[in-house]
Formats: sequence, C-alpha cells, structure tokens
Amino acid sequence: MACVLLLSRLLPFSHRLTRTSICLLSLFLSYLCYCALFPVGTVMHRTGDAPPSCQLVPADGAKRRLQKSSLSCVLQLEARPSSAEVQPREKKPEQRASSSSSSSSSSHFLAVRSDTPSPLMGNSKFGNKKLPNAIIVGVKKGGTRAVLEFIRIHPDVRAAGTETHFFDRNYDRGLEWYRGLMPRTLESQITMEKTPSYFVTKETPRRISALSQKTKLIVVVRDPVTRAISDYTQTLSKTPDLPTFQELAFRNQCLGIVDTSWNAIRIGLYALHLENWLRYFPLAQIHFVSGERLITDPAGELARVQDFLGLKRIVTDKHFYFNRTKGFPCLKKPESSGSPRCLGKSKGRTHVQIDRDAIEQLRDFYRPYNVKFYEMVGHDFKWE
Repeated sequence: MACVLLLSRLLPFSHRLTRTSICLLSLFLSYLCYCALFPVGTVMHRTGDAPPSCQLVPADGAKRRLQKSSLSCVLQLEARPSSAEVQPREKKPEQRASSSSSSSSSSHFLAVRSDTPSPLMGNSKFGNKKLPNAIIVGVKKGGTRAVLEFIRIHPDVRAAGTETHFFDRNYDRGLEWYRGLMPRTLESQITMEKTPSYFVTKETPRRISALSQKTKLIVVVRDPVTRAISDYTQTLSKTPDLPTFQELAFRNQCLGIVDTSWNAIRIGLYALHLENWLRYFPLAQIHFVSGERLITDPAGELARVQDFLGLKRIVTDKHFYFNRTKGFPCLKKPESSGSPRCLGKSKGRTHVQIDRDAIEQLRDFYRPYNVKFYEMVGHDFKWE
C-alpha cells in the first residue's frame, strides 16, 4: 500500500486514480511480491509426493546434494498427513525409479517424525539374533540338557532349544544359517547353544576359534564308565537287536582289551579330547561341570556356571527339588505353569545291568586317562 501511495505522487496521471484503482493496484503488486518471495514449487505439491526441497538431484553426474536446508524438510514433513490418513497410490515407472534412488536420504528425514519409529527402537523391543557367546560343547550323556535347562532360568540367558550341530555336521550351511537358529536376545543377554558331540569332533575347536576366540565353553563330564553304560542304554532303547555291552566294549574281554573305536568308549577319553581344545582355547575359557554333583548339588554347580559366565547368581537352591522317581533334580513349578519342569522321559532311564568284572576292567582302562584329565584341569572328580 505504501508503494502505491508513493507511485500515486510521482506518476503524472496519479491525480486520475480513484480509490478503487489504488486498491486493485495494491493487490496486484502484493501478489507479484508474494510470488517472488515464495515460488509456487516450494509451497504447492501433491499430497503423497516428497517435497521438492527434500529430493536428491544428481550433481556433475556423480555426487548428490540436498537442494534446500534440512530445516525446511523437517517442517514440511511435520505438516504432511500421517501414513494412516493417506491411501497409497500406484506410482508411474519413472516415479518408482526416482523413489528407489533417494530411499536412503528420505529414511533419514522420515525418522524425525514421531509416528515413525526408528529401526533401532523396533529391534531393541524384541532383541536381535546373535551368534552364541557361550556353547555347551559336551559330553553326551553327561548332563548337558540339565545344565541348559537350569541355566536358561536366568533372565540374562537365552538359548537355542535344539542341538544345532553346526560345527560338526552343518558347517557348510554358513554363519547366517547358524545365526538364524539362535533366539532373539537383548544386548545385556547371553546367547547359548548346546551340542554335546562338539567335544569329540576334531574340527570343532578350530572352527569355533575361527568364529570367535572369546567364546566361553562349558563341558559337562561324568564317570566315563557310567557314561558309557548310559550311552548304551539309550541306544538299546532305539535299537533292541543291539549286541551286548561287553561285545561292543571289548575286543577281547578275557585279555581286557577295550575297543576304543566304539563311540561310547571313545567319548570317555576326556584327556585326549581336551588336548585338541587346548590348542585353540586357554584352559581359563573352559568350564567343567561335574555330572555327579549336578545331581547331588545342582544349585552349587549352577552357581559356578553363573560365575563363569559373568552372571549374577540368580539360579539358586530355591529353584530345585529332587525327583526320587527319576533320580535327579527337577525345577520347581514356575508361577506361570501348572506343573514342575522335569527333563524328558529319555532322562533317568534304569541302566542295563553290566557284569561286575567288565566294569572293573573298564575302570582299569580309564584310570590313567582320568588321572591325566585331573591334572590338566586341576580338579579331582573322584571317579574311582
């Protein structure tokens, strides 16, 4: 209006202008000023399209830059309706191409909106699948399932429920396949798995070390004679026509020659297997659980396992009771369950009766290996 009044004084025909003409001229000049200050492209755009000021455009055929400041992008995004208010519409081919080329930059700005949670927030709610921090590597029929079920009571431990056999049977499937078998865990939680055959598989220590030399290893050991009889009992339940224990355990029982090629006997040579592991891991990184004490004092054994894993001692004697029918401890009834948690029917089977002479011969066979194992780990398991 001030500009119009000034012009009306300076122009020679200004005395002929009426008030109506002055008002119209004022509106016209105001419109020209508005268009000069706010180009139509920066104010008006179709609903659902990204604001032009936030799009990336090629510069010199290689680099990309933002046309306007990030502040204007944020303001325009906040003014746009939420995704629930705008129905999706089919894009033209050229629009699909341009939107895919700028997806990385647009996601940065969309994260500013309060109704669009960031990927990190979404993952932190449920956790991520991580490769294990600790592995129960052995031994078969030593009590590995009991250790896994007992330690997973701890709120900071998540474990794969089934044996993965990644490092001995499925190594060619790759780490992403292995990671996919793991449970989702938070950053503060430990991921675990257990596969008892790892301890006696020659390639496993090297493969786990290649994955991470910081992996903590747990080995559950048991009197090798009792372990062999338990192993045979389990196999016999699946294969009724199996030869007798003595036929499999001895090449010549009269001479006391033991058949170390039989897997049930070979597993109990703990000292030989441990030598292979110590080539790749220090002894301090391997924790040994007594299968016998796991039955008589489960809380004590679990306390040592928690210390080894760097966990607070949460799993205590209040979690256990002794099941006289099965002959080993079970977990007390959780508040969310209607019954106590005991291991499956395959645990606690009555062992096959073995001739006393055969047992004594096996004890004589294992004695030097046991003594060497005690010396290696610095602990006497008293298997005599």
